[in-house]
Amino acid sequence: MFDVIVVGARVAGAPTAMLLARQGHRVLVVDRAQFPSDVISTHLLHVPAVATLRRWGLLERVLASGPPPHEFFRMDFGAFAIAGPPPAVDGERYPYCVRRTVLDKVLVDAAAEAGAEVRERFTVEGLLVEDGAVVGIQGRDQSGTLVTERTRLVVGADGLRSTVARAVGAGYYHETPALTATYYAYYRGVSGRGTEIYNLGDRAVVVFPTNDDLACVFVACPTKDFGRFRTDVEGEYLAAIDRVPDLAARVRAGERVERMRATADLPNFFRTACGPGWALVGDAGYHKDPCLAAGIMDAFICAELLTESVHSGLTGDRPMAAALADYVTRRDGWFLPYLDLTTQLAAMEPPPPERVALLAAIAADPAESSRFFGVLQGSTPVGEYLSPDNVQRIMAAAAAR
Repeated sequence: MFDVIVVGARVAGAPTAMLLARQGHRVLVVDRAQFPSDVISTHLLHVPAVATLRRWGLLERVLASGPPPHEFFRMDFGAFAIAGPPPAVDGERYPYCVRRTVLDKVLVDAAAEAGAEVRERFTVEGLLVEDGAVVGIQGRDQSGTLVTERTRLVVGADGLRSTVARAVGAGYYHETPALTATYYAYYRGVSGRGTEIYNLGDRAVVVFPTNDDLACVFVACPTKDFGRFRTDVEGEYLAAIDRVPDLAARVRAGERVERMRATADLPNFFRTACGPGWALVGDAGYHKDPCLAAGIMDAFICAELLTESVHSGLTGDRPMAAALADYVTRRDGWFLPYLDLTTQLAAMEPPPPERVALLAAIAADPAESSRFFGVLQGSTPVGEYLSPDNVQRIMAAAAAR
């Protein structure tokens, strides 16, 4: 019998398994994939996520794959641009965009090295429930054999369309339907020295330098335009990029090296994230539009919050139900402001004049620009930065200049 079974072994599940195994718990982590393998993802590691990998002892392995540091962020609004480096976190200065074939494999290997049992190509078909509590999983291994495993806790780390969440009937709250759809492709000969974000009103274009001297080039549109976009994906994709002349020239001169990929139906929500014998972590319990490219960082934060609570429950420091409830309270308290900010940005609606004025004031001050990027990467709390007093400070400094 296991202490914890984690369903899903990517950026939320593998760290959860690793951290619990490092604390001496008997952990099984299963995933239907075989690693290394790719997955739809913005795959950006904001600076706090880079600092987390350093703390876990995994950063050197990830950087050995050769992703370039993003020396600056640039958010171009047409009339002005916010540009500069994001603030450092625990000595780490740069974000990185790391292919999921690299990152997920490092995390899965680290879970195994910590003592977790890893089973790849394992498909969970259902949960075992006794007296109203989850007590295990049932699924098929890579040979197709039906397998049953029992545990004190099942953790669903199996993403947006979580089998675990569906099986336990986890409800939604703070829910907003999908706001954008995104297409992206990898190019050679396009990379700059950092992250480029172009806000074009009804379109957004993003460039992330990544492994193998490639750049990941995203184009996002509002969901109301998705039907038109997918009737001519190539034309709509390039038409958006053509609205940024310098980037368009680089893309036209570059070489696309992989097929185009699409993301759609990406809702914004919290799910009820715990119950008798189960918990949810990562996208399974909290999901938002990818416009902030914060999914990996969020998964790392959730994994640490959950493992801290689960450890206290497994060791008897407090009842497991209370420990898991505390995890959800802490998770929601931290992420709700980011969920609200995300839905505002992803709506792609004309911003009110006061927001335009604030962004222009930020753009005019390099130090303020860096602090602003701290909000986007999660090192500066949203509520603190956008408080009336701080906004007044920013505007007063702009007026003084």
